[in-house]
Amino acid sequence: MTYPPASAFGLGAWPREPGTALAQASALPSGATSSFVILSETHAIDVSTEWEPHFHDAHELLWAREGTLTAQIEGQIFTVSEGYGLWIPARKLHGGRLTARIKLFSAFFAPERSSASFRNPTVITMEPLLESLLVHLSQKNLDEAARARAESVVFDVLKPSENEFALRLPDDPRISAMADQLLADPADQRSLDQWAVDSGISTRTITRAFRESTGLSFAQWRQAVKIHRALELLASGESVQDVSDLLGYAQPSTFIDAFRRIMGCTPGAFTSGNADI
Repeated sequence: MTYPPASAFGLGAWPREPGTALAQASALPSGATSSFVILSETHAIDVSTEWEPHFHDAHELLWAREGTLTAQIEGQIFTVSEGYGLWIPARKLHGGRLTARIKLFSAFFAPERSSASFRNPTVITMEPLLESLLVHLSQKNLDEAARARAESVVFDVLKPSENEFALRLPDDPRISAMADQLLADPADQRSLDQWAVDSGISTRTITRAFRESTGLSFAQWRQAVKIHRALELLASGESVQDVSDLLGYAQPSTFIDAFRRIMGCTPGAFTSGNADI
């Protein structure tokens, strides 16, 4: 396990909420041997928790129940809710955080023995069979034959989601401070004209820089930041009305429409597990 300085991460702001616990990632689950194929483990997380930037020599699949996990990898932010997991390739620098009162699952895959190997960070649909198999593999007393059978099925059912939700962070120094401020406070209501005045950059330059750096307009990128934060707030039990207020929407219907445009479902459907995304 290698822990580079946080300054080396270079992936934008990472606002830390009061009461957040800092955790150190494990290189591999306990019991890992030189011949392992898949090793899984489960963690009960009571408080909001953050991991400093690190990487592993094995591929990692993370997923959670009753909350969200957020990760920064290669200039992108991934926010993954229940029903989805995040595949992080070996030696990819990443940091992460979890909402409070969450059950976190992780599975490590030996690169040289994994028939499934996604080169880039990938959102995985956590089908019930896949999740059950990986939880089964977390048992320490499985014999070699039972473990091998379960592992072979995991590779058969491990599939990427068709609805990857990732936010690209701008790498343009002209707008990086602006992006950091929006990540720290998605409810910031300043208009594009106001941002231009405050930053000393023309609206045209801001618009072009966001489009070239993220593929989105300034307005679209800011909206995506709000929805990423909404996923965390909804997972923590906040109501749609409260999330709308906290993110600075004039009324809940505006928030619901924005959420639907990006996520393909309403916040209510998303939190009830009826989202078809």
